[in-house]
Amino acid sequence: MSAGLAALLDDVAVLARAAAASIDDVAAGAGRASVKAAGVIVDDAAVTPRYVQGFSPERELPMIRRIATGSIRNKLLFILPVVLLLSEFVDWLLTPLLMVGGAYLCFEGAEKLWEAVGPHRHAAQAAVERDPADEEELVGGAIRTDFILSAEIMVISLNEVTDEGFLARAIILVVVALLITAVVYGAVALIVKMDDVGLRLAATREGAAAAFGRGLVRGMPVVMRVLSTVGIAAMLWVGGHILLVGLDDLGLGWPYDRVHHLEEDVHDALGGLGGVGGWLTNTAASAVLGVVVGAVIVAILHRVHGPGHGDGDADAEH
Repeated sequence: MSAGLAALLDDVAVLARAAAASIDDVAAGAGRASVKAAGVIVDDAAVTPRYVQGFSPERELPMIRRIATGSIRNKLLFILPVVLLLSEFVDWLLTPLLMVGGAYLCFEGAEKLWEAVGPHRHAAQAAVERDPADEEELVGGAIRTDFILSAEIMVISLNEVTDEGFLARAIILVVVALLITAVVYGAVALIVKMDDVGLRLAATREGAAAAFGRGLVRGMPVVMRVLSTVGIAAMLWVGGHILLVGLDDLGLGWPYDRVHHLEEDVHDALGGLGGVGGWLTNTAASAVLGVVVGAVIVAILHRVHGPGHGDGDADAEH
């Protein structure tokens, strides 16, 4: 009896170690996937606050909660089954799909650059009070926009864990979907309410607390501008890098090789700072490719639809 119990305990210990290793593998895979999707994550966090502008403060958090719920539904009910089936049965489609998403990121980044510096840029519109019908329309629009960004996040994430088994891929993508949604919309909620917190502190406190509140109110527009700029840069960098690696995977390796050799040269030249210099070189090259590809797509769309084709989208967001 005691020998059998000892053997059973040994088996339990083995299973426990295997489960712990699996959890570590899932955590590591989710971490890799989330980092690679960083550009889309930042863009998602930068875009969403605009959807609640003009609504009363008590409606902001409920709207963000509804958009976050829609985002989870997009990722888990619609996108996840499709990308898992593709990875299992037609995995050769993943690289082209990823490159399409990369080109979309390049387009989005270049379009926002054009809106910022182009001759047709619009002056910022004053916020106006919106009614419940506007809320329904904008929440629906935000969820539809999220679908595109979520699809890109899931495909990028899947591409990082294609060497895992089917069940492990599924678990990792569920973890990534939940984690990223929590991070993005938690950050959005914090950003949106910061000015309200500042106003409350400025009105109800004195001294340092009131000064801090006034600083929050003045600082949040700056934070939003910085976040938007970082989002544009991240889209161009991530989109360009996806295209660079995708071309190499499809057999057109000379652009990737040139960047890789340049990265190695910078790494060797900078000695102790070589790692940082190499990464910056790769990032800059990817961003340049992103700008070029995005500018070409923007030029084509402006040629086909006219220079004001993006104005309706911009207006819909305000």
